[in-house]
Amino acid sequence: MRNTKAIPFNIPYSASKCAEYVNDVMNSKKLGGNGKYTQLCHDYFENKFGFKKVLLTSSCTDALEMCALLVDVKNGDEVIVPSYSFPSSVNPFLMRGAKIVFADSLPNHPNIDVDKVERLITPNTKAIVTVHYGGISANTIKLRHICDENDIILIEDAAHAIDAKHEEKYLGSIGHLAAFSFHESKNIQCGEGGLLIINDEKFINRAEVIWEKGTNRVQFKKGLIPYYNWIDIGSSFMPSELVAAYLLAQLEELEYIQKKRIAHWNLYYKLLHRLEAIDKIRFPEIPEYAIGNAHLFYIFCKSKEQRLNLEKYLNSMHIKAFPHYTPLHKNPYFVDLYDREELPNSITTSNCLLRLPLYVELTNSDILNISNLISSYLIK
Repeated sequence: MRNTKAIPFNIPYSASKCAEYVNDVMNSKKLGGNGKYTQLCHDYFENKFGFKKVLLTSSCTDALEMCALLVDVKNGDEVIVPSYSFPSSVNPFLMRGAKIVFADSLPNHPNIDVDKVERLITPNTKAIVTVHYGGISANTIKLRHICDENDIILIEDAAHAIDAKHEEKYLGSIGHLAAFSFHESKNIQCGEGGLLIINDEKFINRAEVIWEKGTNRVQFKKGLIPYYNWIDIGSSFMPSELVAAYLLAQLEELEYIQKKRIAHWNLYYKLLHRLEAIDKIRFPEIPEYAIGNAHLFYIFCKSKEQRLNLEKYLNSMHIKAFPHYTPLHKNPYFVDLYDREELPNSITTSNCLLRLPLYVELTNSDILNISNLISSYLIK
């Protein structure tokens, strides 16, 4: 079987009004941030998802850096983070002097093993970062209870998780703070972009100051003060109106995007399910409380060798399939700094996980072709 059509891993979706809204900003001659389109995006998130307060950022990493500033992380503070994640889950807290305490994944899913988190907590634990891998909720409600009982801030790294839920609660609404990504690889994208979500009212005023480079310019623009001053630390976290305009067009088509992605995810599952039944691959275990958003479709191979060989085979057939993270405690930057117990589930996940193409323009024929190639390779 030879595939002649190249199938990339991702093609960013372009909404129908992206160019119209971007041109509107260009014609307005007001390109800087926090204008009409930024406010429309803010209104969308707060109204649809029930977030108390949101602020657009230039990236999810920026939003997490704002979290580190808001939580006031200092030298000696500890932050618990899953090892199976991207460096952005850790870097903002390292830069503020925190000691990172890595947590292992579940044995059957890349998410943090919440049942093992409590023994990692010490009097120095300032925050816990949970990552909703692939748009599937970690046991976030339980984790929030643990944080509340121990006076710890819960931060949701919801980079993958727009429109996903834990039972009836949207991801991003459970932690004290949360962050979304709008990188071109995400369900909703504007090339590069992010969102800080503030669910604890005590952080709102300071967040606006940090967002505006440490000034009280937001209050000035609202007409609450006659001029603005530098009153705190901050940085240039705010994106331009061009980014916000492009993003708004995407948000307006969220329902369509999600419908297509979920249909693609379900078709993959239907076509590949028999491979799990005959023990050739396995799927991640999706907990009953999690309502996913079809951000990723991936399989677990039986071994690292099988994953490498299958990846190589698909590539030879012009299909781009990829593994994902190397556990952060095994990365070159941190490996010599890590002196705690091993995290075997994160390593197994890294060795065996293989992501398959998933994007709006993918066709049923593409998915059938990919699935048939995987089946023919594994059933010999």
